[in-house]
Amino acid sequence: MLFSRAFSRISRTSLNRSQWLFSVGSKYQQLVPSGHLHSLLDSTRKDGGCRETYYWGSCGFHAIGRQIHHQSSSVVEDQLDPFLLVEHELSILANRLRSMVVAEVPKLASAAEYFFKLGVEGKRFRPTVLLLMATALNVHIPGPPSDEMVDALSEELRKRQQRIAEITEMIHVASLLHDDVLDDADTRRGIGSLNFVMGNKLAVLAGDFLLSRACVALASLKNTEVVSLLATVVEHLVTGETMQMTSTSEQRCSMEYYLQKTYYKTASLISNSCKAIALLAGQTTEVSMLAYEYGKNLGLAFQLIDDVLDFTGTSTSLGKGSLADIRHGIVTAPLLYAMEEFPQLRAVVDRGFDNPADVDLALDYLGKSRGIQRTRELAAKHATLASAAIDSLPESDDEDVRRSRRALVDLTHRVVTRTK
Repeated sequence: MLFSRAFSRISRTSLNRSQWLFSVGSKYQQLVPSGHLHSLLDSTRKDGGCRETYYWGSCGFHAIGRQIHHQSSSVVEDQLDPFLLVEHELSILANRLRSMVVAEVPKLASAAEYFFKLGVEGKRFRPTVLLLMATALNVHIPGPPSDEMVDALSEELRKRQQRIAEITEMIHVASLLHDDVLDDADTRRGIGSLNFVMGNKLAVLAGDFLLSRACVALASLKNTEVVSLLATVVEHLVTGETMQMTSTSEQRCSMEYYLQKTYYKTASLISNSCKAIALLAGQTTEVSMLAYEYGKNLGLAFQLIDDVLDFTGTSTSLGKGSLADIRHGIVTAPLLYAMEEFPQLRAVVDRGFDNPADVDLALDYLGKSRGIQRTRELAAKHATLASAAIDSLPESDDEDVRRSRRALVDLTHRVVTRTK
């Protein structure tokens, strides 16, 4: 709200030629950077329906749909549990986060720590990604022959990267608190939403408080490029929510507009945080952008599956109400694809779903279409691109590095096969 694997190696040559993307079909500039990857826009128009089959991809990824190459195929066989790899650090982060959100005013303290309490911290997906990325980008720190000095430098770097994970989680939770106020939600993570339990005003203030604490933690890093990256994330959260609230009928039926909004609301946070991890490690621009591309495509895949689950999941499995988006008049990828097959659905969408009968009619069209399947396919393509970014990182013989990279690829599979 207010503050809300191309199973082949990336061509290094195409990476260096890539450009920033700008939208050409609307009054909004597409500020979403492709990093060092080109974008594939495969757009078609059907009379009366939405105008696209649209996919953010890369000319560097020539083998989408091929079998996974040898290096990546070993990933699945290893059956790594990404969350177990960083379990100890996640526990440390959770305790530190609880201490960071302590407030002088008891009510504010209770509100701010609401989703950081034991048992309701959520999946901690973003911190897991960032901690794995930190290890995946681990580099030998040159220095004096003293092992103690090298160890100290490594430990300090890890603490700074952990701080990025903490900041990211605080921004994420703040956006959830604000989103729930806007959406008038009554559940989140299987319990009553904060706005439902404590009221809208306190929920908004708690979100603002978390953002202020995130800012303080961010400033302590004393890295202006990282500060700028994460400040931009907050701007993107606001922009994405505003795009959702103020879209025209034409924009609501545009896959391009939907994906841009999805980047702002979901993928920007994880992509720019992954890039921040790389910058703190002193990585090159190319490696930093590979980290960014991983996060961007993982974030897009995650949200696409979220949009599928809003139709196919249950309130119990999701920890929040199902069919929430459509009941709020929000059109997501499954319906956009359904409109391509059934242009008459456009009239239903334009009415806004205030009438429960229109919701049922839209669901009927969706059930007869390939909307759910095509959304899953699009999510799988973005997961493929995320995996390819990891495969394109400079080779390493360090087993911890290799294990973390396998875990990051494993996460892309988990994202597209999850049921909650």
